[in-house]
Amino acid sequence: MSIYVGNLSYEVKEDDLRQVFAEYGTVKNVQLPIDRETDRMRGFGFVEMESNAEETAAIEALNNAEWMGRSLKVNKAKPKIGGSSSGGRRGNSSRHD
Repeated sequence: MSIYVGNLSYEVKEDDLRQVFAEYGTVKNVQLPIDRETDRMRGFGFVEMESNAEETAAIEALNNAEWMGRSLKVNKAKPKIGGSSSGGRRGNSSRHD
């Protein structure tokens, strides 16, 4: 599972986000989606941590925290549903949860 981080400054870099979340455990991966039309960060990102306990600690500490002049929105990322801009679907499309 990964963490959704919203309301990010457009100046944030992956290393910046990695450092903030590293205070709560081991960061496995950081993704900052880029808008293809503007070639600018989209204002949100995803962080994957080593364990659920680390993710929970980071979410509790950082949700609504002030960082780089913005109030962060931090919660468990929801699985992507529907069509994607990558042109295809992953996984079993007949699966019902």
